[in-house]
Amino acid sequence: MPTLAVAHLRNVTMGPAIVEYLQRIDATLAPFGGRYLVHGARPERVEGAWTGDLVIIQFPDRDSARAWYASPAYQAILPLRTGNAEGEVIFVDTVSDDHRATDILANIQG
Repeated sequence: MPTLAVAHLRNVTMGPAIVEYLQRIDATLAPFGGRYLVHGARPERVEGAWTGDLVIIQFPDRDSARAWYASPAYQAILPLRTGNAEGEVIFVDTVSDDHRATDILANIQG
């Protein structure tokens, strides 16, 4: 199953470091099959509080996502983002096309 790298970024200081990060990140994604699904679009809030930006990058699988994040190329530019933005980054696996909400009940130990 594909894995998503999801970043919720806040208080981004746009400046030379973020510009350099943006100029270099695409080259770090390519070797691992990463592609943007969401980048730079402002979400429409329909429930709860929300601030910041959402970035979603899809990878073929969890191993590819982990390998990208740990790669020397990405680690070299990571401080450009973390030093100029606050936020969280997570990896989450997608579900199959035929997934139904009740499928998670099989995973609940009772």
